[in-house]
Amino acid sequence: MPSSNDEPSPPDGYLAMSSHHPLRSVLKIGSNTMLSRLLGFARDVILARLFGAGVIADAFFVAFRIPNLFRRLFGEGAFSQSFVPVLGEYRATRSVEETRAFVADVAGWLTLTLAVVTIVGILGASAVVYAIAPGFADSPDKFHLTVELLRITFPYLFFISLVALAGGVLNTYGRFTVPAFTPVFLNLSIIAAAVFWAPHLQQPAIAVAWGVFIGGVLQLLFQLPALRQVGHLRWPRLRRRDPGVGKVLRLMGPAAFGASVAQINLFLNTILASLVGANVVSYLYYSDRLVEFPLGVFGVALGTVVLPLLSRQAAERSPQFPKTLDWALRLTWLIGLPATVGLLILAQPLLISLFRYGAYTAEDAWQSTLSLIGYGLGILPIIAARVLAPAFYAHQNTRTPVRFGMISVAVNMGISLILAWPLQQLGLAIATSCAALVNAFLLWRRLRRDGLYQPQPGWPMLLLKSAGLAMVIGMVLLLLRGNTALWLSLSLWERLLRVLSLTLLAATLYLAGAWWLGIHELRDWYRQRPPRA
Repeated sequence: MPSSNDEPSPPDGYLAMSSHHPLRSVLKIGSNTMLSRLLGFARDVILARLFGAGVIADAFFVAFRIPNLFRRLFGEGAFSQSFVPVLGEYRATRSVEETRAFVADVAGWLTLTLAVVTIVGILGASAVVYAIAPGFADSPDKFHLTVELLRITFPYLFFISLVALAGGVLNTYGRFTVPAFTPVFLNLSIIAAAVFWAPHLQQPAIAVAWGVFIGGVLQLLFQLPALRQVGHLRWPRLRRRDPGVGKVLRLMGPAAFGASVAQINLFLNTILASLVGANVVSYLYYSDRLVEFPLGVFGVALGTVVLPLLSRQAAERSPQFPKTLDWALRLTWLIGLPATVGLLILAQPLLISLFRYGAYTAEDAWQSTLSLIGYGLGILPIIAARVLAPAFYAHQNTRTPVRFGMISVAVNMGISLILAWPLQQLGLAIATSCAALVNAFLLWRRLRRDGLYQPQPGWPMLLLKSAGLAMVIGMVLLLLRGNTALWLSLSLWERLLRVLSLTLLAATLYLAGAWWLGIHELRDWYRQRPPRA
């Protein structure tokens, strides 16, 4: 069937930034991110065999998650949302030398802030663990191990936030590949530490924690040559004469909260998880890792491309701005919907195939399935929020996402307190998904009210076609999935081959159906044509 004429083309304004179709950049980032996620799964399979879902696993996952929260506050989340729009404005309105001076000044203040926070975090590790996982205090061995691991992993915050600075610069200049590939080094470092170092230590979690630290260093070093190529490899400076530095600092405060809503909700869940039952922290971690695959491969890729594009269009007051946003939301729906359906139906087979080895038991897989189902319901709204929030940040408006983020956190806490004790990990995961839905809806409604987004023609037919395709894919997966006993009886390679076959079959059917139905956005995947002038 031919594609309908009323469906919008990808944003023409993208040519101002790149000679490529914007979907090509999304796919390029997604493919590199997929490599990192696959290595991440290999890492988690190794950790599941090493730690299972017990005391050591809980301690390591909390120690690893804490610097990741601060990374969102000081690094890739808040920093990118405030820094990239201002950098885009400098590129459009200032000279090359002024832009380079601005980047060096921002790097100086970010480095100083990170150094202070890192030192405080290491010295106050006991207080941080008590605040994030108060339930660990009932088990002195678990608590002290978590503190020891946190003191090793906390400097990861320093390096990964500087990685976010470098990545923001490179993305603004259209160099998406290096930042997307960078996380590979963290996974390789953790895997190497777990395989070659951990078996020789009395406490193997210590080796894995040092793997996190080394991974942060390697990621930063990997990006330096690319920074040199775009002319921004300079020593950081501590000046405030540049008005752009003050603007970034003003924007970053609210953005630190607005860009970190999902992570803050996860941490609130961690606090409750440490209180409501044994091993709940681990169940949430393993299920979250699977949800992060579509979020990372597609959600991060789309958000990475959209933010600098919207920032440039906002600085130039381009009429393409609402069309770009609409194009991104269409892709969000078209990719997020089948990902949600597939993840919900294959939840337990995926967990069994990836983690049911060594110390990770069949009961652990079942308990993790419950939280994976709850988290899976939030895939679409979380990706949508990653597309909608940059529309505000592109206009250097960080306050509105913060207000909505606060509402979403309140929703998460309210539902969590109601559901955590009767449903444990399932209730906590459902609360996170509900909060994401509220956040995405509020962002969408405000953009509509302010006139920054107008849905383009073709949405009703798009929703009808994609929903029908997703239903067909879901029925096929249900028929071919098999029962739990079958998956437990298979060997490692048989499980992985079966999961891969089902996933490839579902993806092939979905893409073939999209081609036949004339869904414009996914047909471009095949055509890879440049946007129309």
